[in-house]
Amino acid sequence: MTLMLETQGLTKHFLLHLQGGVRIDVLDGIDMQVHAGECVALAGPSGAGKSTLLRSLYGNYRAGSGTIRVRHRREMVDIASASPRKVVEVREETLGYVSQFLRVVPRVSALTIVADASRGLTQDESHSRAEAWLTRLHIPPRLHGLPPATFSGGEQQRINLARGFMGSHPILLLDEPTASLDNANRDIVIDMILEAKRAGTAIVGIFHDVEVRSAVADRLIEVLPLQDAA
Repeated sequence: MTLMLETQGLTKHFLLHLQGGVRIDVLDGIDMQVHAGECVALAGPSGAGKSTLLRSLYGNYRAGSGTIRVRHRREMVDIASASPRKVVEVREETLGYVSQFLRVVPRVSALTIVADASRGLTQDESHSRAEAWLTRLHIPPRLHGLPPATFSGGEQQRINLARGFMGSHPILLLDEPTASLDNANRDIVIDMILEAKRAGTAIVGIFHDVEVRSAVADRLIEVLPLQDAA
């Protein structure tokens, strides 16, 4: 299998400047590999650093030390040391991310939010595919032209998912993708993840729903609070 993402000796800490420079160590020496068509689930108690690890993989958090190597344009790019311009390029073409919260420009319609995540499609093709994703995730057509600020939490999460899968990135990071969903929509997302795996997508995810995790994950990586891991 093709190696798509790899970390070696990854660390992350935070400095609380308003608390006199107190240092909080969160990740220490994370080593992991993810291959094409594989879903790796991050497991561990709340507050252990799972979301911090995902954000570090995406480049939202700068790593303290270590490497985060991502296969991009047939080469391995180290997100931990790459320039901001290179990180943006990797995100656009290779590395997708579905967070727990929908953050978008106000007054932009749900359809446009999803369509804008497409890659290599015409405008008509993007809109058609966006409509298909929204419909699959039970977002009714009457909502497609509306901005999602007033939508329910579950509806916003489904738009987030449609946008994340719309890009067809070779690597996809998922932070609690089914947290706000009912059982019917949860099952749809399971199918979406399994389809992405069959297409060769490498996935790293946080799944607190044990049934979802069991259905999609090939391996677990335990992330423990540092005091427990010592």
